[in-house]
Amino acid sequence: MVTVISGGTVLVGNGQRMESAHIVIKNGKIKTVATELPDVSSDQVNMIDASGKFITPGLIDVHTHLGIHEEGIGKEGHDFNETSNPTTPHVRAIDGITPKDKGFEDARKAGVTTVQVMPGSANVIGGEMAVIKTAGQTVDEMVVRHPSGMKAAFGENPKRVYGEKGKLPTTRMGIAALFREQFIQAQTYLQKIESGKEVERDLKLENLAKVLKREIPLRAHAHRADDIMTVIRLAKEFGFRYTIEHCTEGHHIANYIAENGVRVSVGPTMSSRSKVELADKGWHTLLALRDAGVSFSITTDHPVVGIEHLMTSAILAVKHGLEESLALQAITLNAAKHLGIEDRVGSIEVGKDADIVIWSGDPFDLRESVELTMINGEIVFQRN
Repeated sequence: MVTVISGGTVLVGNGQRMESAHIVIKNGKIKTVATELPDVSSDQVNMIDASGKFITPGLIDVHTHLGIHEEGIGKEGHDFNETSNPTTPHVRAIDGITPKDKGFEDARKAGVTTVQVMPGSANVIGGEMAVIKTAGQTVDEMVVRHPSGMKAAFGENPKRVYGEKGKLPTTRMGIAALFREQFIQAQTYLQKIESGKEVERDLKLENLAKVLKREIPLRAHAHRADDIMTVIRLAKEFGFRYTIEHCTEGHHIANYIAENGVRVSVGPTMSSRSKVELADKGWHTLLALRDAGVSFSITTDHPVVGIEHLMTSAILAVKHGLEESLALQAITLNAAKHLGIEDRVGSIEVGKDADIVIWSGDPFDLRESVELTMINGEIVFQRN
């Protein structure tokens, strides 16, 4: 079966726009994107008329707790923070994700087809994360990349959680010291293995070694400018790849972030200023990062802001001065690059997964809505 989506305005995801375009999908992949309808007469064809509608790639949220902070059931669904220890690199988000979380249905209805799910920010080192599609019966069949990074957190959250217990860390100095201690242990562990020595297997150090070997990036929760600088300092010290998550005060040091070639996710900007390190939160952060040449994504940090508001966040960014093409890329192609999966998703291009959203009109108009969401060529949501 070949599916042809025909006649809509295609926002490719890379800044390109195609009018009255035709998209051919086969075996879950995009086979053709053209302004002239290709010959598919030899195939059994499912035609979808998108005339007068807009088509975008499936949206991507790079920073969520979808399925691991389950909604609607209270504490029983809170599997995102393993607060028994401030360093838990051996835990894996994938072991706590339930596809039955209502948030996945909300995601599909809002055109969100790919998310990164990570542990929370209570711990200095929180564990491994995974990139998954938002449809499936089991999390294993939803996985795009696992592990996709190692979570770390700087600033108020680890201080508060462990300060209340009277344990290290109670200060920003303590956070950095504990982080260094763990990575120095991992360096020693890795050196012994590489020199051929027999070592007892240590899952915590084994997972940190993946970061040191640059197999996966560190993804660091950091709101304040000084915390962002600490992450950059540690990255230079240990030589790992990394992204900055939240980057709330990134506008204060945008040029320095750009000089270091760091990818960042920004958000959840729609949330309230619920703590001290969010005091300077605002849409101006995105504009400063844009002006400095920093590659950024927009995130909801679901469930801090509901996953259904990812497009709303992009719309509000445009309202405050960001170009539409950049806002869309921040939740499509740039988001895919942030996750290292741009070869599969993030734009409507030949060879990529057929993750496609059909909108009733311009997606940057809040009055318009998602009419159809497709993941891997299969319709996973269709409005009546």
